[in-house]
Parts: sequence; structure tokens; C-alpha cells
Amino acid sequence: MFTPTVDHEKCIGCGECEEVCPVDVYEIQDEKAVPVNAEECLGCDSCVEVCEQGAITIEET
Repeated sequence: MFTPTVDHEKCIGCGECEEVCPVDVYEIQDEKAVPVNAEECLGCDSCVEVCEQGAITIEET
């Protein structure tokens, strides 16, 4: 199981993570990415790689 986390201090709400995620983990709310379907995370790191702000981390649990 994987747990995605978004650092809202770094997130600029660009939506890149939302677009690249194959299982729709993210949603933009109040101009920030929110992992609304965190339990669906595959741990593929696509969101981590596409986030130019370095705001996303994925932890294996």
C-alpha cells in the first residue's frame, strides 16, 4: 500500500499530478492538489516525477 502526501506550502495547484495519475488519486481543491483517492495509489511515482515544485511524496506503508 502507498500513501501519497502533498506539501501545500510547495503546491501551486498546477494540476499536473491530477492529469498524469492513472487512477485519479488527486483533485485540485482551493488551488491545491489533494489526494482524495489515496487508497488507489499504485506507487508508480508519476506524480512525483511531474511535480516541478517537489510537493508530492509517496510512502510505502
